[in-house]
Amino acid sequence: MSTLGSTRPPRRRRAWLRPLLAIAFVAVPLAEIWVILQVGRLVGPWWTILLLVLDSMLGAWLVKREGGRAWRALREALQHGRMPARELADGALILIGGTLMLSPGFVLDVAGILLILPLTRPIARRLLTSVVERRLVVVPGGFPAGGPGNGRRPGPGAEGPVVRGDVVD
Repeated sequence: MSTLGSTRPPRRRRAWLRPLLAIAFVAVPLAEIWVILQVGRLVGPWWTILLLVLDSMLGAWLVKREGGRAWRALREALQHGRMPARELADGALILIGGTLMLSPGFVLDVAGILLILPLTRPIARRLLTSVVERRLVVVPGGFPAGGPGNGRRPGPGAEGPVVRGDVVD
C-alpha cells in the first residue's frame, strides 16, 4: 500500500543482514555454550560458575569506572565549548561493552571488556568512526545527504514567499 506524496526513499536491500543475524542468534550462543563446557571440563563446574560471577562483577566495576570517566570527559568538553565526538564515541562503546557483559558466557564478555578497557577502546573507536563516516555523506551545503534542503541552505528559497517586517520587543 502506497501513500500519496510520500517522500520516503526506496528501501535498500542489505545482503549482509541475514548472515549477521544468523551469526548473532545461532553461532554466538553455540560458541558461548561450547566455551563454558570447555572451561567446566578444565576447572570443574563450581569454578566455572565462580568465574562467570567474577567476570560479571569485573565487568560491572569496569563499566562504572569507565562510564564515570567518559561522563566527566563529556561534561568537560561541553563546558569548554568543543564538539565531544571522542567522548560520545567512548560513551557508546562503554554502553555496548556493558551490554555485552550482561550476557552469561566468556566470549561476549571478552568482547565487552575489550570495548570498555581504555587501552583497547581507541581501536574500536577508530572502527566506529570509519563506519559512521561511511554512512554519513556530507554534501557541499554542509548537511548530510538527504538532510535539510538536500545540501541547500535551510529556509524558503526562490520559490517561497518572503515576508518583510520589523522585530518588536
